[in-house]
Amino acid sequence: MKKLDLLGGITPAQFLRDYWHKKPLLIRNAIPGFSAPLPRKELFDLARHEDVESRLITHREDGWDMQHGPFNKLPPLKQKAWTLLVQGVNLHHPAADALLRQFRFVPDARLDDLMISYATDGGGVGPHFDSYDVFLLQAHGQRRWRISAQDDLTLEEGVPLKILSHFQPEEEFILEPGDMLYLPPHYAHDGVAVGECMTYSVGFRAPAYQELGESFLEFMMDTIDLPGRYADPDLKTSARPAELQADMITRIRDELNKIRFTDDDITIFLGEHLSEPKPSVFFEPRGEEISFARFFQGAKKRGLVLHRKTRMLYRGSHVFINGESFQVGRQDKTILARLADARALEKTDFALASEDLLEALHQWYESGWIEFV
Repeated sequence: MKKLDLLGGITPAQFLRDYWHKKPLLIRNAIPGFSAPLPRKELFDLARHEDVESRLITHREDGWDMQHGPFNKLPPLKQKAWTLLVQGVNLHHPAADALLRQFRFVPDARLDDLMISYATDGGGVGPHFDSYDVFLLQAHGQRRWRISAQDDLTLEEGVPLKILSHFQPEEEFILEPGDMLYLPPHYAHDGVAVGECMTYSVGFRAPAYQELGESFLEFMMDTIDLPGRYADPDLKTSARPAELQADMITRIRDELNKIRFTDDDITIFLGEHLSEPKPSVFFEPRGEEISFARFFQGAKKRGLVLHRKTRMLYRGSHVFINGESFQVGRQDKTILARLADARALEKTDFALASEDLLEALHQWYESGWIEFV
């Protein structure tokens, strides 16, 4: 496997074996000559939009303040110690999306989004920890990072942010543009802007098992099949009519234990759940309808690419796109796996596609999920 400058000259396999979920990695000049693809004004404009998640964090002598966007007005640039966080920038900017895709040595099911943090001098969000892996890429200016492997992750009370009560830094670095710091989950860290700066954070999905369990049971509601109705032909009298009888509990327990979850159930649930766009993500359908014939001709002439907001996964004969699942034949699966992996299809990829697949692609195009190259 090819070594990556992005990872400090080691292969993705070495990174996953030695660092992922285990220990930090500081990579100087991870992207040589890196220049922030979003200038400050463009980032501020994004924070004005209703469909963009943003937060404004201010540190004053009397404590911390956090506001949620959109923001029509931000503090003056001369004011110190404020930070603007803009989430999911990859969904709205092609260069940010291209940068995020450089981290696909981690599977798409785990890759989340690219957040941009803009801060004036002294700005930051306080010492904290994340529940997921994160790459912190310095895009503009300098940021001082202090990090710690401490076990004490107690949080301050009565603060709008998750700030550590007893942060004890063990290492300190100043990152310049193009430098990058990887941190595993629950690793304490504190980043403070040295002058005006921008930091790009590539985060990864780490859903809580409780969240997955609740969503899975909701997903399985329509598939549970327990025929019959409760009956007790051997019912006996009781001196305590309000007491739940042991025989009733046992009989119902035995029926409920007939519910079985297969690997296929879990695969389909995970594919739909992990490909489901976030609630703030919206697709814009095509302004004018295009006939199937015109779409097919355009696809054969130009090829197709997934819209940057589209999430697509697959497993076995199942394909998942934006929260929907399909079971397809072997030839169509080969084509759709290529689309999911490369996020594009070449002009020549349509020769063996079935009519059903072409109709699905046409529908996805109409929905804004895919585009012509």
